[in-house]
Amino acid sequence: MSRTNFETLLEAGCHFGHLKRKWNPAMAPYIFMERNGIHIIDLHKTVAKIDEAAEALKQIAKSGRRILFVATKKQAKLTVAEKAAAVNMPYVTERWPGGMLTNFPTIRKAVKKMANIDKLTADGTFSNLSKREILQISRQRAKLEKNLGSIADLTRLPAALFVVDVCKEHIAVKEAIRLGIPVFGIVDTNADPNLVDYVIPANDDATKSVEVILDACCAAIAEGIEERKMEKVDTEAAGEGEAKPRRNQRARVEKAEEAPAEAAETAE
Repeated sequence: MSRTNFETLLEAGCHFGHLKRKWNPAMAPYIFMERNGIHIIDLHKTVAKIDEAAEALKQIAKSGRRILFVATKKQAKLTVAEKAAAVNMPYVTERWPGGMLTNFPTIRKAVKKMANIDKLTADGTFSNLSKREILQISRQRAKLEKNLGSIADLTRLPAALFVVDVCKEHIAVKEAIRLGIPVFGIVDTNADPNLVDYVIPANDDATKSVEVILDACCAAIAEGIEERKMEKVDTEAAGEGEAKPRRNQRARVEKAEEAPAEAAETAE
């Protein structure tokens, strides 16, 4: 069963592409027709591609790995922040920090710096500083929170990147490609689908279009996380079940070893 359908995507305006003169020829397989100078995306292919991407995202989440969402355009940033946070995945909705992936250790140092400032506040050291120092550190903390707060718990490179606009997030996409990190992306008719491993051909400018696609993908991620939890519970239960028979067997062996000794004492 598909995670979405033609009618839902149509209602959300997922089929509207860009002007014909702005198109990328590589998107030809995903274009249904041209209407009034605007390319119309084939939503039947979009449905299939959403299912394909959703299944892959589910397996990544089920393995316990992280997916980094990226959307810095105003039409998508709030939706992405909400949907990604709901499934406990990191996201970037402000300016992409150059080297976020290719220079990950440096980014982690910046995140640790933010944590150290929080420690100064918690242990009272902050109150002993001058007003000027407090103001400088507070501004630095606010800037770090704005740019890196949503990836504070990303302790290692993500297993995948999900971008809303391949053209706008081209730096993030290039970094992911360089490191061999799979890229999932909503690809409009003006973008190059060859840069993305899991192409979702759709309108990347309409908030409703982005929301509908993210709903389907994040639902799959949530399923993967839930299945991982259930498997963990089953494994722990199985481990306890195996341990009990072993304890019973050990008790029977010890009892069997004691029996000859008792018989010998009786004979004496």
